[in-house]
Amino acid sequence: MKIPNLHFLFLIFTAVFFIAQSSLIDDVSSPEKRLAFFIFGDSLFDPGNNNFINTTEDFRANFTPYGESFFKTPTGRFSDGRLVPDFVAEYANLPLIPAYLDPHNKRYIHGVNFASGGGGALVETHRGFAIDIETQLRYFKKVERSIRKKLGDWRAYNLFSNSVYLFSIGGNDYIVPFEGSPIFDKYTEREYVNMVIGNATAVLEEIYKKGGRKFAFVAVPPLGCLPHIRLVKKAGGHGSCWDEPSALVRLHNKLLPGALQKLADKLQGFKYTVGDTYTMLQNRIDNPSKYGFKEEKTACCGSGKFRGIYSCGGMRGVKEFELCENPNEYLFFDSYHPNERAYEQFAKLMWSGDSQVINPYSLKQFFQYASSQP
Repeated sequence: MKIPNLHFLFLIFTAVFFIAQSSLIDDVSSPEKRLAFFIFGDSLFDPGNNNFINTTEDFRANFTPYGESFFKTPTGRFSDGRLVPDFVAEYANLPLIPAYLDPHNKRYIHGVNFASGGGGALVETHRGFAIDIETQLRYFKKVERSIRKKLGDWRAYNLFSNSVYLFSIGGNDYIVPFEGSPIFDKYTEREYVNMVIGNATAVLEEIYKKGGRKFAFVAVPPLGCLPHIRLVKKAGGHGSCWDEPSALVRLHNKLLPGALQKLADKLQGFKYTVGDTYTMLQNRIDNPSKYGFKEEKTACCGSGKFRGIYSCGGMRGVKEFELCENPNEYLFFDSYHPNERAYEQFAKLMWSGDSQVINPYSLKQFFQYASSQP
């Protein structure tokens, strides 16, 4: 009786093994039936990559009260909850896209998030404290090689062609000139902006070579209206926005679509869209009650005037900080970053395709178009 029982158990084990293998193969080797979501950028998109690099707490959010509104624990996201890419993934019927540097992230079936709090398009921006866009590109190429090794050249190329690439980059490059960075002194405003945009678009061309075709950007928000920037504003006034940083950002946002269109003219199949997060955030600053907010100047978490001192969590050199009772009432969660509710509103508008805030495609169109490719 023992031999038949062993034989029966062996057959059961074999069947389970091959079913599991079949499921795995279907998961990773059918790119014509699926797409992935790849995310690049800064703290607006960082899901926790900075948890795993040698940096300071100024560039981390892996401590309370970050994350408490949704995750109930800090994840490394610079928010009380989810970010725009988290909502977009949900709308696209994908799971949360994991941080590339998370040691538990070994499979890239649904995509990867490379974003890093403090990261910029320029290598000099927060050098040594954050992951710049060129390094994020190198990480992407490692992922591409890993997937190509598993799938083969054609299937991998097809997967990357179907996928969507979302970027938030430039904000830190435009903050550092007002924090005393000497690099800005070498260039005119237009030269500096063109350099930032040039570095970003160079990354797109490299991804295009690997198959990437659908590229979405978010505009840089009005930096001069962030609680911290209001606090350090050099000019007079009573908490008004500092226009000089925002003017530099407006030039960036004006020039970016033209640079992307040049790529579209040059590269066959290249498609882009830009979500106007500048306008979306400014609208909520100008008329908060219309969008369900009670406070648009003062952050939920921080200290000092406007809670503009970047002390949320008490881990950044200032232990004392204030925390509001209801983050949903505050447009900004900390001194630099919007709250989860604002991110959700932005994501919904970019997904649905409100032509006033995203052009020429909605994110929904991008995902539908990608998934329908042969």
